[in-house]
Amino acid sequence: GEQLAAFRTQDGQAYVVDAYCPHLGANLAAGGRVVGKCVLSALEMWLLTDSFLSSAVPDFARVRTWPSCEVNGMLLVWYHCEGVGPTWAVPEQREIATKEWVFRGQTEHLVDAHIQEIPENAADTAHLAFLHGPAILGGSDLRYTRSKLWDFMKHIWKAEWWPEPEPNKHCSRLLVQHTATIFGKHISLMDLTVSARQVGPGLVFLIFEHAFLGHGIILQTVTPLEPLLQNVVHKIYYQKNMPAIIPKFILRAECIQFERDITIWNNKQYLPKPLLVREDSSIQRHRRWYAQFYSEKSTRVLAQKEGLDW
Repeated sequence: GEQLAAFRTQDGQAYVVDAYCPHLGANLAAGGRVVGKCVLSALEMWLLTDSFLSSAVPDFARVRTWPSCEVNGMLLVWYHCEGVGPTWAVPEQREIATKEWVFRGQTEHLVDAHIQEIPENAADTAHLAFLHGPAILGGSDLRYTRSKLWDFMKHIWKAEWWPEPEPNKHCSRLLVQHTATIFGKHISLMDLTVSARQVGPGLVFLIFEHAFLGHGIILQTVTPLEPLLQNVVHKIYYQKNMPAIIPKFILRAECIQFERDITIWNNKQYLPKPLLVREDSSIQRHRRWYAQFYSEKSTRVLAQKEGLDW
């Protein structure tokens, strides 16, 4: 629900500030302009960045500057509902920084779900066979993924999720081994290892390793727009000596599988206390791990009351 303005000063530094000018309420992102190290409202010559504001300017007239960083080709903003500053740094992917891996495309989706549902998918290993086992040739529409037309091909997944210890308790790991069969025969060309590292509640590094097709990474970001509306972006970087068609195919395949999950998320209810069975132990562990990202004032989804008390 926050309205923000992002801009780059003439010396190249990026900033993120509250969008609305405290003087007359103009939106800095709509018609504002950068002069030197300052951003100007479209309505007036009102200088707003911390680099300009002096102690003579009262606090209520200052625009809030949000903690941000530029890393891995992204401008990331730190948010804490109680104003606590950053407690960890976003790791830099060396291959992106050195341009060994280059940008090869991105996808973007809106997901109508609780923000926790998306990362929790990593711990729900039981859903892999049912939802992601059918061939990607069947597409993302769940009415047709199990069509007999594509039954000759199967995806086989083995996954393991675990949280990282201190000092990286805000991180978790997921190791996925993918194989495929055609007419029941293992096709080694499609063997793929995916090592995923979640950093905080909304950033995931998915590193792909293939014996013949090389290495690359998909960066997943989950940005909450509203309590039950998430913006999910996947950016792929891949070895620059590999034909662009390879990472584009990987991104397309990942997109199909992700859209299968979206169908579930968009139509499910978030249950604060789900009825878990023994096979769901990793989901319970994931919820305990993810709980660190909530604080006393965090927005809560209202739990459905039992009975007829409205």
